[in-house]
Amino acid sequence: MNSYLLQQGRSKELELFPHIIEFGSKKIQTIQFNSFPVEKTAWLRAYYVLDGRYDWIIDGMSRILYPGDLALILPEQSFGGARELLDIGAFFWIALDMNRSYLSTLESRSIQKILLLNDSPVIAGFKEGGHILQLIGRELSGQEIGFQTRINHLTDTLLILIARQLTKQNNSQRDFPRTFMKLEQELRDNLSHQWTVEEMAALVGLGTTAFTEKVKSFTGFSPISYLINIRISEAIKLLKRTDINLTDVALDTGFYSSQHFSTTFKKLTGYTPSQFRKNNTDNL
Repeated sequence: MNSYLLQQGRSKELELFPHIIEFGSKKIQTIQFNSFPVEKTAWLRAYYVLDGRYDWIIDGMSRILYPGDLALILPEQSFGGARELLDIGAFFWIALDMNRSYLSTLESRSIQKILLLNDSPVIAGFKEGGHILQLIGRELSGQEIGFQTRINHLTDTLLILIARQLTKQNNSQRDFPRTFMKLEQELRDNLSHQWTVEEMAALVGLGTTAFTEKVKSFTGFSPISYLINIRISEAIKLLKRTDINLTDVALDTGFYSSQHFSTTFKKLTGYTPSQFRKNNTDNL
């Protein structure tokens, strides 16, 4: 999947669709400093995660998203990365002006009411929404006969399905095993331990093959890559504390040497730990 951004008034692909303010996709292979600051949005936005694990702030609350999850951000709500960074992975998004929807006035008002009354901005495992966004992207790029009618129909369908899913969703529970959430907390609490796949699998009562498949399904990463991402995310927190030297940060987050830490950190973020600390300090 390639990264791209279409914007109303700048992209000819959206000229026939005044209700679509933005449409895009992004694939992040290295973390970039200050790439996702928390800001307010003027439009209804939907972000669908294809790959990776995202720690986002939505309307002042921290939300964790995994592949198949859709985040819904209402107009005037704040949105951005918990660390003001875009984590590694891939996602689609669309920004819509509900006042220009092709739905009937009654349907549009009903959907807006459902969205405003909902207190959970994340729809877990919403693959239908991801499929529709992919179809919209294909229609915008292909522009084959009937594409205008097709796109208008798809955007309306997306809103309808979101509203229906929100009415069904149990807001107090995520469709995500509690045992897996406990595993992540155990890893974060004991990052200095040299975890093996067998040990992690044992914590959730699974064999290594089944465990590996579940981790890949839920996060988009292998168990070891998932663990490394957790180590890096915790290292980022520690690097913001100038009272901890780089060697201690490396050892506390489970890297067996400062060189190993530096190499891995730069590979995933694009910065060495010292560069990241300097940039972060300079921006305080």
